[in-house]
Amino acid sequence: MSTSITVKNIPQDLYDKIKRRADRNHRSINWEIIAIFEDVLSVRRIDPEDILVSARTLKEKTRRFTLTQDFIDRAKGEGRS
Repeated sequence: MSTSITVKNIPQDLYDKIKRRADRNHRSINWEIIAIFEDVLSVRRIDPEDILVSARTLKEKTRRFTLTQDFIDRAKGEGRS
């Protein structure tokens, strides 16, 4: 069984964004709003192993960079007169 809702006083710029998004996705405005609700309200289970893999990959990519206090101090001072 479906339920209907009415949303009033939608700012024009927000309505325009929804309309453009609906057009891109070949949906009506109604179906686009439903898709947005589903996306925002969906429970996303994050696998800790995926996070660890991403962290390890980032660590490997940045391994050759070393931040020293001297580097940080120089970076803070760049562009300041």
